[in-house]
Amino acid sequence: MAYWLLKTEPDCWSWDQQKSEGADGAEWDGVRNYQARNVMRAMVRGDLGLFYHSGDERRAVGIVKVVAEAHPDSTDGSGTWECVDVAAVKDLPRPVTLAEIKALPALQDMVLVKNARLSVQPISAQEWSIICRMGGLTKAP
Repeated sequence: MAYWLLKTEPDCWSWDQQKSEGADGAEWDGVRNYQARNVMRAMVRGDLGLFYHSGDERRAVGIVKVVAEAHPDSTDGSGTWECVDVAAVKDLPRPVTLAEIKALPALQDMVLVKNARLSVQPISAQEWSIICRMGGLTKAP
């Protein structure tokens, strides 16, 4: 299993909206960056990701699961862009802020710290475990 971080502006697509989609989930659409598209192409069904509110919040708020692998993005008429479908798994009991992530030496090599602009990015198993614990999960899913 691989782990990911998916960023969204909460006023465009919030954690509550994601949860309202239920087990079928929703397309992670609208991504218009080649590197992020390529990251999504590497995702497989069952992979887990952190749902991250960017903008003013800058914090991980929940966990999602990939429920459909890369396919054409329904919001793109050109055929250039792809997306995955993700479904909400659980809330982080305590959101984890970017400031907290940056303050922890063990997380200094995270893509989020080094390339904060990338909207879809990989997370190592160790980073995943640390952030889940920081978020109040005694056992990372």
